[in-house]
Amino acid sequence: MAPPSVLMVGTGEYTTGYVDGGASGSDKKVGVVGLTLFDLRRRGKVGDLSMVGVSGRKFPGIRSHLHQNITQVYNNLDTSFTSFPADDSTDPAAYKPAIDALPPGSAITIFTPDPTHFPIALYAIQRNIHVMITKPATQLLSHHLTLLAEARKHNVFVFIEHHKRFDPAYSDATAKARKGLLGDFNYFYSYMSQPKSQLETFKAWAGRDSDISYYLNSHHVDICESMVPGYLPVKVTASASTGVATDLGCVEQTEDTITLLVEWRNAQGRVATGVYTASWTAPQKAGVHSNQYFHFMGSKGEVRINQAKRGYDITEDEQGLSWLNPFYMRYAPDDEGNFGGQTGYGYVSFEKFIDAVTALNEGRTTLEQLDARPLPTLKNTVATTAILHAGRVSLDEKRAVEIVSDGEGWELK
Repeated sequence: MAPPSVLMVGTGEYTTGYVDGGASGSDKKVGVVGLTLFDLRRRGKVGDLSMVGVSGRKFPGIRSHLHQNITQVYNNLDTSFTSFPADDSTDPAAYKPAIDALPPGSAITIFTPDPTHFPIALYAIQRNIHVMITKPATQLLSHHLTLLAEARKHNVFVFIEHHKRFDPAYSDATAKARKGLLGDFNYFYSYMSQPKSQLETFKAWAGRDSDISYYLNSHHVDICESMVPGYLPVKVTASASTGVATDLGCVEQTEDTITLLVEWRNAQGRVATGVYTASWTAPQKAGVHSNQYFHFMGSKGEVRINQAKRGYDITEDEQGLSWLNPFYMRYAPDDEGNFGGQTGYGYVSFEKFIDAVTALNEGRTTLEQLDARPLPTLKNTVATTAILHAGRVSLDEKRAVEIVSDGEGWELK
């Protein structure tokens, strides 16, 4: 069977590294999605590639950017793709004809603003196309549950791109917790932040369409969910700080930092506490693009992981001191001149999705078997969406929000 064709939905920083007419100022100067899929195509794991955005007028600049920063850097790596809409047009619904053009067994990646995840994913699922969605899966719990039901109906695989699950340190720690080696869940605290410059990158939607909790807390809420499969979240109380983002020109309702306080319970009545904090107003020259760490405490042990400093720092005249993270995406070419970042957990996340799609297409696995693995499938990430949605409601309505679940049915109260 031929490898799956893949459509990249969204043409921004994470897909291409192209922002405002040039390379992004973040650590994703050549993107993640496009580079990874171009390399997976070189390795024979994916077939035809296509890309769709709202404005086709960006594509000449994107092609030039990819040619200069990928093709000419990695042994003439092929960066060709079919694009939608045409280079002289704008079409917010261009994803529909782009999806319609895919052959059976194909897949799409969705790296677009949060409110668009649900309609794009639903359109693809109902046309028997496999889907990868950047986190958060959806903003509303009801939308997540609808996608889950439709994916089962159409027998397509939907994978949420929670790449921190594949960070070697995080993966090892979560495996120990899942096996019960740390005892019963008692306490979890996490923090993740990015510099204020990200508000410039996200100015079109920051505070309007989504918030920093959906964007960054989603990482650690998912990690916590994956560590404690015997627990369910039952109550969420959120708080936020404000002022910095609005001083930088964001809309009035934009929060700077959001903290979620979550009560978890298991079937035996044990209670645990989770605290998840995310901010996009960290200092501009903090040394790292993303501070990220957590502390998990169980009845028999605890884990502390700080992934901001990886034992690798560089000092430059203009940039100053920086702590880099090659474990996520390693952009340096290998000793033959090819892209050499196949072991980065950003890359691994995509490869696991593609491998699962191929196995499902070939009849070597089932959705039930994929859900039984510690993968961020739709079924395995419901609690994360419930917590993030409850956090938004808590902020908007200034109250604690209950999550009611029997493991299959879910609702907020």
